[in-house]
Amino acid sequence: MRIKKIIITFFSLFLLLGIAGTTTSVFANENEDLIFETIKQRGNLIVGLSPDYAPYEFYTEIDGKQTIVGFDISVAQKIADDLGVDLVIEPMGFDALLGSLKTGKIDLIISGMSPTPERLKEVSFSKSYMTIEQKMLVRKENQAKLTSLTDFSGLSVAVQKQSTQEELALSELPETKVISLQKIPDVVMNLKNNKVEGAILEGPVAQGYVDRHEDIVYSDVTFADASKEVAVAFSKNAPQLEAHINQSITEILDNNLLEGYQKEANQWLLQDEKGFFAKYSPYYIKGAGFTILLALIGVLFGTALGGLLALMKLAKNKLLRILATIYIEYVRGTPLLVQIFIVYFGTGILGIEVSRLAAGCIALSINSGAYVAEIIRAGINAVNKGQLEAARSLGMTQAQAMRFIILPQAIKNILPALGNEFVTVIKESSVVSVIGVSELIFQAGNVQGASFKPFLPYVVVSLIYFVLTFTLSRLLGVAERKMNTND
Repeated sequence: MRIKKIIITFFSLFLLLGIAGTTTSVFANENEDLIFETIKQRGNLIVGLSPDYAPYEFYTEIDGKQTIVGFDISVAQKIADDLGVDLVIEPMGFDALLGSLKTGKIDLIISGMSPTPERLKEVSFSKSYMTIEQKMLVRKENQAKLTSLTDFSGLSVAVQKQSTQEELALSELPETKVISLQKIPDVVMNLKNNKVEGAILEGPVAQGYVDRHEDIVYSDVTFADASKEVAVAFSKNAPQLEAHINQSITEILDNNLLEGYQKEANQWLLQDEKGFFAKYSPYYIKGAGFTILLALIGVLFGTALGGLLALMKLAKNKLLRILATIYIEYVRGTPLLVQIFIVYFGTGILGIEVSRLAAGCIALSINSGAYVAEIIRAGINAVNKGQLEAARSLGMTQAQAMRFIILPQAIKNILPALGNEFVTVIKESSVVSVIGVSELIFQAGNVQGASFKPFLPYVVVSLIYFVLTFTLSRLLGVAERKMNTND
């Protein structure tokens, strides 16, 4: 009876977390007046950004350590210094920034973000610290024939998802097919590979790619609403925090500090004394380590959870079977990306502090558990039922028969399938990059942003994934052959 209560409690919490992940925070209004005091008491300012956006923010190596630099970082440091607190940078995907701010994972967004009517409904913005022009990039061979907005009618144009450029394209290029992508390097790669005919980028970012790619040039296209203000985003109803941020920005503008910030960022970009692999290999090594860790934890806890779910689904108790079936069908019927967002943002709504890595591990374990449950259930059902009956006739209890007779044979039968699940989790762990876990895909994005090479980083990542999965498959093959030999 006690086990049943624990299981029911577990599923109730899971369903509550799922519901919470789809609603807006009900606690926000109570805490927003305390945001400034919380920052001061905590002693640090947590700033969220997407570090694949050079020269705004990007990774470089300083004293042998991967460090995020850029003029947005300098702005963030100025605000933190004026507040008298330490600066903490939380890197993540651009489309996860607003969710992180609303759920209290971060205090500010400083990532080249412009205030738009849609964003202003959800968060507040400071005064602008920069005005930027939007630029259209085209391939060099098309520069002469794509000179106006009407020339792009019926063609495809790439932009970053949930960005100012996306809104600009939708409003001023109504006859154009807008392709929204998560990262700026992906936008440029689509342009270079003839997938789209144009790409809209902010002026400083566009200049970086034009300087480093001879086949990409500016189009003569002019937008009616090309100038956009860049500001700092923060939670609503935080007047003290807003006043301090605006005061820091005023000092930046009055003393022309931004020009120095931009020059410093450009100097970091021009540092290229090492070759590509020598310079960026530490990024890939770190990413591979996190990928393996995520896969190990996901499969380990997923197997434990899957074993419990399999036994529940095979139990005589109807309630246990229903709960296991609901869990398995729900998890297998929803994308892993959604589950990651539910865990990461849902825990914030519930007031539970969960790190990005922990959220990724939990989501992968939850997801893997549903698939492993069906693998284990099939393995148990594959064992001849007569063996269970024979064990019971010899005086074994149901639990003893399952432990000593059925499960050992089932595990041997399902070992190849469990190995395939491990391989699958290694590849699926790439999805957690959206919340800023430093696995391989996230690191590839960092390399893209810092090197302005949109294609090569993905080639390197594909080779690393192949080595990981191929090695694991061979090891599993050896283990399987040894087990067959023992028979």
